[in-house]
Amino acid sequence: MFQATRRRLAIWYTAVTAVLLLVFATGFYFYVRTTLIDRIDDTLHHVVEVIERTLVIEPLTFPNTTDKNKLQVNIQASFRDSTDAVEDDHIDLEWFSPTGELLWSTLSEPLNIPIHANRTGETVWIINNKLQSAQNYSLRQVTQRVETGRQVLGYLRVSHPWFEVTKPIRQLILDLILGAGLTLICVAAIGWLLSGLAMAPVRESYGRLKQFTADASHELRNPIATIQTNVQVALAEPDIEPQQHQQLQVIERLTRRLGRLVDDLLFLARQDSGIVQQQWIEVPLDALLMEVIEEQQAIATTQNLSLSLEIVDLPNAEDNFTLLGDWDQLARLFTNLVSNAVQYTPSDGKIEVELQLAAKNKRNSPILNPALQIKVTDTGIGISAEALPHLFDRFYRADPARTHRSAAGSGLGLAIAKAIVENHRGQIRIDSQVDRGTAVIVTLPAHKSEASHP
Repeated sequence: MFQATRRRLAIWYTAVTAVLLLVFATGFYFYVRTTLIDRIDDTLHHVVEVIERTLVIEPLTFPNTTDKNKLQVNIQASFRDSTDAVEDDHIDLEWFSPTGELLWSTLSEPLNIPIHANRTGETVWIINNKLQSAQNYSLRQVTQRVETGRQVLGYLRVSHPWFEVTKPIRQLILDLILGAGLTLICVAAIGWLLSGLAMAPVRESYGRLKQFTADASHELRNPIATIQTNVQVALAEPDIEPQQHQQLQVIERLTRRLGRLVDDLLFLARQDSGIVQQQWIEVPLDALLMEVIEEQQAIATTQNLSLSLEIVDLPNAEDNFTLLGDWDQLARLFTNLVSNAVQYTPSDGKIEVELQLAAKNKRNSPILNPALQIKVTDTGIGISAEALPHLFDRFYRADPARTHRSAAGSGLGLAIAKAIVENHRGQIRIDSQVDRGTAVIVTLPAHKSEASHP
């Protein structure tokens, strides 16, 4: 129990840290990537501004030209001094005519990319060979339309290799993965240690509770047993007065009830803390129910109740009703359920206990995990719909005014029943209607012993 809790604490601590690291790494990745892109775009914009300032613009001198206001860019004079400077920064220049024709370029081969006047920058992918990705690459480009007045002189496109971004980004991703992995390993180890420190006082309290439970079991049972023995001895005296005899009977009855209450409280305390040592054996549930019915039959007869057991057996099957569990706990479970039915059923009522094997599904085909279903039905006073959700709460009693007999319980019987069913990996459900009766359905996993297989 403590190891599982400690493990869950460490896992939660590591998971929360992993989420925080993921958020941080994602934000840091996009921040660095955006910073690198902005840095490249700033460089490209700076180159565009420098080239624009150094352009040599002169009148158009073609022989048939009559318009002296027409201007042109002298390419040789404008880009002669810029080539060496941009090569140092791995920047390529392209100059296009106003009609989009490539006139001058620092690239060895034309890119064959249409012009997009995009001052903000764009990333383009150059595909030279669809089969060999190594020959493909990408560029970051800024295209500037150069004009004077209303005349467009041409288009200047500046390109920068995209690997200046992808290369550090790949390295950043590897560093983030490595750093996050190492951090998570350290966090997991620290979380395991811290959860162990956090569980230490809980473990100590658990030890004290375990010791208290053991001591209370001894210290409470012995005085109660002594009181009950002395009362019974006093009741056996022949010359006791009737009034004293009646008072001693009340004391004996209350002592028995107090003993049952102590046993129930100790059982629930041990069940909650895991102190109960399970005696797991193969339990024939049909034989166990027969014993329970036999024990309750005398009480039912004195109260004029019909108590019966029906076992719905499957043909050609052996060892149908065997499960793996604790005999004493299961006996206590069904004794509680049957005694509750007896207690809250009026005279001339009926109590039926049915045992069957739920071995087939809706399509009438065998299922992998068969279950045993035990149904305890009575024609008693029933339970209101408002009380049904609270029946398994400790010390809860549905409308004490409706208690049929004075020997009402303490409200722990169904809580104990639920604890035993859950301890055997089963389920329990109660269906009831006021003045029409109650049905308690218990489902427990069946167990096939190896000896039963051929």
